[in-house]
Amino acid sequence: MTETTEPKQLLHLVFGGELKTLTDTQFRDLNNLDIVGIFPDYASALTAWKGKAQLTVDNAHMRYFIVHMHRLLDPQNG
Repeated sequence: MTETTEPKQLLHLVFGGELKTLTDTQFRDLNNLDIVGIFPDYASALTAWKGKAQLTVDNAHMRYFIVHMHRLLDPQNG
C-alpha cells in the first residue's frame, strides 16, 4: 500500500481595498474591502494578488495584500 502525502497547507488570505492616503494602510471604507479568497499556498495567493492588483492599476489608492495566515495560526512554525 502506498501512502500519498499532501503538501502542508500554508494558508494565505488575499484582500484589498481603497486606502485613505498613499502613505498609510488605513482603508477608506472597511465595508467595501474586497476579500479575494484564502489560498493553500503562497504561489496561488500571489497569482490571485497579481490578477487583482493589475485590474486596479489605474487607482493609486487601491491596494491588495497577502496575509500569511499560517503564521498567525501557528506562530512557532510559521
